[in-house]
Parts: sequence; structure tokens; C-alpha cells
Amino acid sequence: MNCLPDKGKNNIFVSNQYEMKKIILFTILISFFVSHGQRIKNPTPPPSTPDPVAASTYDEALAKKLGADDYGMRKYVMAFLKKGPNRTSDKDKAAKLQAAHMANIRKLAEEGKLALAGPFLDNGELRGIYIFNVETIKEAKKLTETDPAIKAGSLIMELHPWYGSAALGLVTKYHDKVAKVKM
Repeated sequence: MNCLPDKGKNNIFVSNQYEMKKIILFTILISFFVSHGQRIKNPTPPPSTPDPVAASTYDEALAKKLGADDYGMRKYVMAFLKKGPNRTSDKDKAAKLQAAHMANIRKLAEEGKLALAGPFLDNGELRGIYIFNVETIKEAKKLTETDPAIKAGSLIMELHPWYGSAALGLVTKYHDKVAKVKM
């Protein structure tokens, strides 16, 4: 069948048929390009496809060991160490007290009670932080009372419940591997 218009009595019919085929072909092409373009802009994997990264990195045994919830988080108590009312100006006494304070930090870390500790570097009222591996203020308060600097009144602690990554429990394990000089 000839789709080109001819000069005969069926000219209107042939012409309309030719125009209709052009419109249909044009509509099909536009539909194809629009739908294909949408798939490129918004690719969606099949709903049954698992996330390979999440599946390969989650370690259920480690999460359980660290006390992680479904989000990889857990409760801690954060302590802000502040200047206390009994600061000494005697350098020898201050050095001995600091050594005892550091020994207590090491002991708490080795016992798994302290996830993180460190000083602030600006020499302000806030002297440092502890993040205790405990869930209650009561437990943390008992641990702070073992610190010689707290006992002496050189430092005071402000305790707050805190929610953070359960992976903090790994800091102590790896700290010695990156510390050239032991404190």
C-alpha cells in the first residue's frame, strides 16, 4: 500500500492515512524517549534487592558484644571535668595529683568502664571529658569518686546521660596501637 499522497479521487483518504501514521509514530517515539529518560533520572532497583554494603558490613556478634542497639548506638554517661575549688599552686603536688589522675583513667579504661577521656586544650574552666561505659548517672558518679583529682577537689564533674556510637567501645583496644608514647 502506498502511503504517499497521490493525485486521485482517494487523495484525502490517503493523505489522512499518511498523516495518522506520522502522528502515531511520533507519539510512540516521544513516549519511548520520555519513559526512557525517566528511568535514567530515577533508577529504582527491584524491591527485593538487598543493599550489598549494609549486608557485608554489619557484624551481629560485634554489635552484641558492644551493646549496640539496631542503630549501632548505646547509652553512655558523659562527664565534663571542671576546675574544682581546691586547685593547688604547688607544682610538685599538682604533678603527683595529675599522675594519680592519669593512673585512674588507665585503670578505668582497662576495666572497660571508660570509653573515652581527654583534656580540652584551651585552659578554660572545662578541663576535659570522660565518656563512661555505663548507662546511669549513679554508676558514673561512683566511678568519678575513684579519681584522686575529684577526691582532692582539684576537679569536679558534671554528669549527663548520652547516646552515641557503640563503636566507642573499641577506642581503648586500638589506642595503644597508635600511641608511640604511653601516658
